Amino acid sequence: MPGAASTSPATSASRAAGEVTLALGGMTCGACAARVERALNGIDGVMAQVNYATERASVSLPAGVGIQRVIDEVASAGYTAELASDDPQRVAAAAAELDQRVRSLRRRFFVASVLFMPLCDLSIFLSIYPTLRFAGWRWFMVALAAPVVTWAASPFYRAALRNARHRATTMDTLVSLGIVAATGWSVYSMFFLLGVGHRAGGGIYLDVPAGVTTFLLAGRYFEAWSRMRSGNALRALAEVGARDVTVVDGAGREARRPIADLGVGEQFVVHPGERVATDGEVVAGRSAIDRSVMTGESEPVEVGPGDSVLGATVSLTGRVVVRATKVGRETQLGQMMRLVERAQNEKAQVQRLADRISSVFVPAVIVIAAGTLAAWLLTGSSATAAVSPALSVLIIACPCALGLATPAALFVASLTGARAGIFFKGYGALEASRHLDTVVLDKTGTVTEGRMVLVDLEAASGTEQDDVLRWAGAVERASEHPVARAVSAAAEHWVGELPGAEAFVAVPGVGVRARVEGHEVHVGRADDSGADGGAEGGAVPDALASRCREWERTGRTVVVVRRDGAVIGVLAVADQIRPSAAAAVRALHALGLRCLLVTGDNESTARAVAATIGIDEVVAGALPAEKVAVIQRLQGAGRCVAMVGDGVNDAPALATADLGLAVGSGTDVAINAADLIIVRDDLRVAATAIGLARRTLRTIRGNLVWAFLYNLAAIPIAAAGLLNPLIAGGAMALSSSFVVWNSSRLRRAGTTLERGSS
Repeated sequence: MPGAASTSPATSASRAAGEVTLALGGMTCGACAARVERALNGIDGVMAQVNYATERASVSLPAGVGIQRVIDEVASAGYTAELASDDPQRVAAAAAELDQRVRSLRRRFFVASVLFMPLCDLSIFLSIYPTLRFAGWRWFMVALAAPVVTWAASPFYRAALRNARHRATTMDTLVSLGIVAATGWSVYSMFFLLGVGHRAGGGIYLDVPAGVTTFLLAGRYFEAWSRMRSGNALRALAEVGARDVTVVDGAGREARRPIADLGVGEQFVVHPGERVATDGEVVAGRSAIDRSVMTGESEPVEVGPGDSVLGATVSLTGRVVVRATKVGRETQLGQMMRLVERAQNEKAQVQRLADRISSVFVPAVIVIAAGTLAAWLLTGSSATAAVSPALSVLIIACPCALGLATPAALFVASLTGARAGIFFKGYGALEASRHLDTVVLDKTGTVTEGRMVLVDLEAASGTEQDDVLRWAGAVERASEHPVARAVSAAAEHWVGELPGAEAFVAVPGVGVRARVEGHEVHVGRADDSGADGGAEGGAVPDALASRCREWERTGRTVVVVRRDGAVIGVLAVADQIRPSAAAAVRALHALGLRCLLVTGDNESTARAVAATIGIDEVVAGALPAEKVAVIQRLQGAGRCVAMVGDGVNDAPALATADLGLAVGSGTDVAINAADLIIVRDDLRVAATAIGLARRTLRTIRGNLVWAFLYNLAAIPIAAAGLLNPLIAGGAMALSSSFVVWNSSRLRRAGTTLERGSS
């Protein structure tokens, strides 16, 4: 990750407490993940969650427990673990390892498919026409099947033996037992029963273990390929940042250095076409910044001195000097990556149940398969007839789909959301979205832009508007007040170069005055008439006073400009409503959600903003504690409440709400308190996020229902002898593939939702 310093294994292993993420190796199914999780949680004070889809473990370590002990515990369970790292070399190595695994599975699947097809055709042909069996037909079939049930199936055997050495059983145990048993019985049937099974139509042949191997490899290859594809997207997000940075020292000298060596407070240069190295503040220069990689916005944003910029965005037009304010994992890119990882490692309560079932399922299935074999033999069936249902039970019962149900959907949803500027901090956001019926929106910085702008101007009779704006801008340019900045910025934009101001005086809460071009110019509140000790102030003319009252009714801040005591004009300043706010409220209403506007601003301003964007319910003058009280009252009335905010004063409300949504341009406090982060300035993404959360939750529940029902229904059917082992193998592989495919549909859902918010 940009700016993240690499950490040596020795240093990493010496850390003792906190939350760490481990990269795991050797897992092949959900039962493996459950075994690793059980081993980690067996350490006193350790809390761990293992995600099979991402092959990661999120581990909370108490003081006194080192990472090396945790790694050793994973090794004792039969798997590998190392501290997950954002170091590019280690990330590249992990990606290469996964790519190699996908290539290996693809080769094995290809060979198995090529040999299985003629083996299957030959088996059917010779079964229907036994008189056409040629000399050595048995050996020919063995030659076709041997590479499939040995080399192609070897990953299953290795995993089963590794777990057996640790006295554990997994899905690979079932698979291996099924393939070996089917192969052994097929060979016995062909060579020692002299083809009786063929003539009776009940024999088990080598096409069965070959077919089972082929289908299982297809499922494993599809899973690994999907993981690699998702991992590539995640790595692409992590690697969008710059690798090098041009640092400027105090003497103005420039030097190129690795991004990892950049520290907070240092200044660096961004030339046109370059990526901004890290989060910072522009100290010199102006440029249009392309923020699409971070927020999805297509329109560039103009920045200048004092404006914030994000790492990984691109400077399009000008050269700017930026002071680094955050580096490494503390940047917004770094924080968003951690949120993605955390969300993918999060588990639902129902998925924890699925993991527990997987951990005890394999031994239970072995017992059921043995019982099936014994029951068929005790009822007088032949060995040939008894082996087939027992093998079918072993093969079809593998609960891979249970282990993939939640992580596969969360994985796709996290990446789909990331592309739309949405980041889930955990499964709780999905659970809350199901019952959500009310949305509370903060005003300043959420519904509005959070900065004052000049929205209207009226000049007194006999005065030009440009003159009013020029004199007001000249005085306000010396002030740091938000209203003053709005006036001076508008004056510089519309009038151009402003005259100088002398003898500047500011009285907080009243106004400012200065001498401009030989005149005393006063800019202040509408009810101020020189109380600051400046020139005598005259009354506001009736025509202008009427306009001022109109502006105040609509929630605008009124500023009066006086020259030598006479009113020459009035200005209206307001916090601009986001262009997307009204559309966002309509989208939330379309989802069946009730919307409220809660703000610390005054009643008239709040109601004016609410009326503009289509909200009827307003709570004005609300301090942070009162915002919390509003949410608690709604919850007490049985409402499930979402809060959308951005400021420090919104953090308590975000944490109190059933679902907290923080806009990414807000403060770190708000982002940390929320459950879901929106990094785009487009407020419509809030509705998109809730819609995506709901669809993800439906997908997860659908996956779990399918997986549970599949296993519950399939085992009795197989035990009853209604499923041939070959069909059982195909059905088991298709079950896992269905879960992965069903989860992948969230990519299309995210695209649809994004179009709907546009």
